[in-house]
Amino acid sequence: MIENQNQVVIKEEISEARAPLPLWRNRDYLLLWGGQVVSQTGSQVSQLAFPLLILALTHSPAQAGIAAALRTIPYLFLSLPAGALMDRWDRKKVMIFCDIGRFLSMASIPLALFFGHLTLIQLYLVSLLEGTLFVFFDLAEVSSLPQVVSKEQLSAASAQNIATYNIAMLLGSPLGGLLYSVRSLFPFLADTVSYFCSCLSLLFIRTSFQQERTAGASRALMTEVKEGLKWLWEQRFIRSLALLLCGINLMTGGITLVSIVLGQHVHASTVDLGVLFAVAGVAGVLGALAAPLLHRRLSFFVISLITLWAQALLAPLLILAPNLLTLGAILALLFFLFPIFDVLQRSQRMALIPDALQGRINSVYRLIVFSSNPVSLALTGFLLQNAGTTFTILLMAGGLMLLALAATLNPHMRRVAA
Repeated sequence: MIENQNQVVIKEEISEARAPLPLWRNRDYLLLWGGQVVSQTGSQVSQLAFPLLILALTHSPAQAGIAAALRTIPYLFLSLPAGALMDRWDRKKVMIFCDIGRFLSMASIPLALFFGHLTLIQLYLVSLLEGTLFVFFDLAEVSSLPQVVSKEQLSAASAQNIATYNIAMLLGSPLGGLLYSVRSLFPFLADTVSYFCSCLSLLFIRTSFQQERTAGASRALMTEVKEGLKWLWEQRFIRSLALLLCGINLMTGGITLVSIVLGQHVHASTVDLGVLFAVAGVAGVLGALAAPLLHRRLSFFVISLITLWAQALLAPLLILAPNLLTLGAILALLFFLFPIFDVLQRSQRMALIPDALQGRINSVYRLIVFSSNPVSLALTGFLLQNAGTTFTILLMAGGLMLLALAATLNPHMRRVAA
């Protein structure tokens, strides 16, 4: 009898041990999430200041577009080997190393501004180094999330992580505009401090960021990369999502630069631009939080079509915005729609990826998705300078309509009932 009671107690203890903590009671998740709220807020502060500083130095939207493109180019060359390495290396140590590197890189800008020796080449190099370290940090973070939260919580955690970006925009954009209006070095100093805070939060996380690895013969890096490529190519639904997001990024990757130029056309100050992007950030947070609620009532396919067609129809209205208030309203609607599709596709994808392939599949997927970013940023800057805002926005809207049509006719997306 006593033995049976002991077995019941043991079973209850095991059940309680296996029951995942709610996200808001998960200490390690809160540290990871909180550190990234601070870090991404700092990044938003400096990302608003980057084009403003380059425009002040050169008066060239094309140069601002090139600097932004340099930040995304490393994903084209490094994501595949980095993904395989994230399945080998200690992901937590990689993230800490990247934060230290980005801290030092960003600190060079306020130092150069203080001493009056800032050059365009330095800004290009900082942007390139930031992008390089971001590749490794981003893949380590997304691969470690399934270890920090349970599988059942991945959808909610994904929604909160996407909302984090919009919270960062909400907080960072007005702060960036305000700091830049006081002194141009302050936004970059704020971003420098944010990387230090992110590094500190990682040091206090106890959970391992990868499962314990079994000893075995190490394979060639390229063999592991090909394994990830093969898996994704055979998953037609995920392949379709990757190509669709690649196209969306190509069309909308430069929307921040477009918004800054449109804001300057209506004589908006740097503080006004900060408030503009803060409003867009609020809309993005609401969109990310709305995604799981919408998914309870509508299928993935229906929600995808609604958001994609709505984006395509809203984009050309940017041309007609006569003042900052109207521009802010249109941007808010667009930024509300962007994360809805992003949250749903991410949760669909993460549920299908085997744990042993997390780094490689995410690297392949993100290579496809982000490969269009540098092209979009550079092309947007070039078109704004040489063809004007009207042509640039019409081209963006036309591309979004073609993508919405492609999603509507895609049989693999149509088959997804959930």
